[in-house]
Amino acid sequence: MPAPLVCCGLTTLDVTQTLDRVPAPDEKVVADGLDVTFGGPAANAAAVAVGLGVPTTLVTVLGAGPLADVARAGLAAAGVRVVDLAPHAADVLPVSTVLVTRATGERAVVSVNGARTSRLPAPAPDVVQGAGALLVDGHHPDAALVLARAARAAGVPVLLDGGSWKPSTPELLATVDLAVLSADFRLPSALAGVGVAQHAVDALLDAVAALGPSFVARSAGAGAVRVRRVAADGRPVRSALRPAAVPAGRVVDTLGAGDVLHGAMAAALARGDDALDALADGVRWATVSVQHAGARGWLAATGPGARLPESEPRG
Repeated sequence: MPAPLVCCGLTTLDVTQTLDRVPAPDEKVVADGLDVTFGGPAANAAAVAVGLGVPTTLVTVLGAGPLADVARAGLAAAGVRVVDLAPHAADVLPVSTVLVTRATGERAVVSVNGARTSRLPAPAPDVVQGAGALLVDGHHPDAALVLARAARAAGVPVLLDGGSWKPSTPELLATVDLAVLSADFRLPSALAGVGVAQHAVDALLDAVAALGPSFVARSAGAGAVRVRRVAADGRPVRSALRPAAVPAGRVVDTLGAGDVLHGAMAAALARGDDALDALADGVRWATVSVQHAGARGWLAATGPGARLPESEPRG
């Protein structure tokens, strides 16, 4: 059995509705699909890792109340072990409303990011003892920093899911080994002003690497994942992974594809894969995921012992 993975970060309750198009202002539309389940970057990543055969502990905030009960039951059913930092706090679980456009799989999301608790107890550092990897998503940063420092001290690789810049991001970047950024990730203007051209993406990767991680990548939806890593001689090396093309008619839902990428990559790191191979695993599984409904619909479709498709990301 592979070494366990630890994920630290956000859990939400996701209310997802599928419709023909997102309504215009003051317009009401009727959805023909509804799903209520747990979500959030770290929570989804944890469930993905379990589905890929890696035992996983999620350090998060669920709290108490009926919404928390739904999320807790879903995580238990997914096989995720939960360490709840605020088990008795009432009504702290964020809720996300997700509208999925049927024809394209595109999504619109409204959410409250981060639990509505001002102070959280620190997790026990020994949560990462014996772990194969630690994933942090930038939420609950005080807890993430405690675990990231403990993991680094123990030689456990730390991966950041960089969804967006947050006030705690610089301190967290100083404690992680690998950072995989979303296409929406932007540095504050005080540090850099970057766009989406290839040279600007490279500048973004350089700027993030200067803050700590030796391996930095940026996803781009169906586009190439740009990578900057440090070679054995200390030189920066650039490369790219291009996901296998998915015909437009087969894209069902892009919800959580980034979470799938990070969860599958973290699972591969926990199994001992090197960073590039682990990232390639993440890219492939993210490509599979958009062809199914929801962030984890593909897990039900592939079943236990899921195997990657034959197509490879192309450099």
